[in-house]
Amino acid sequence: MNDQEERTRARRGFARMDPERQREIARQGGRAAHRLGLAHEFTPEEARDARAKSLAARAAASAAPPEPQPE
Repeated sequence: MNDQEERTRARRGFARMDPERQREIARQGGRAAHRLGLAHEFTPEEARDARAKSLAARAAASAAPPEPQPE
């Protein structure tokens, strides 16, 4: 990658912001979603189901043979 390409790939917009400012914007969005009734809150049962599904997928992936790499 040459210097020109590196400059065009520089962090811009939201990615370039201060991490604290990013958190503040995200916080405001979360509050707005809750206020409008658009935010989803997991029930304990949904959270357990999601965790079980995640653990099963991870176990299956670790047990599967590695995929062959193209040459």
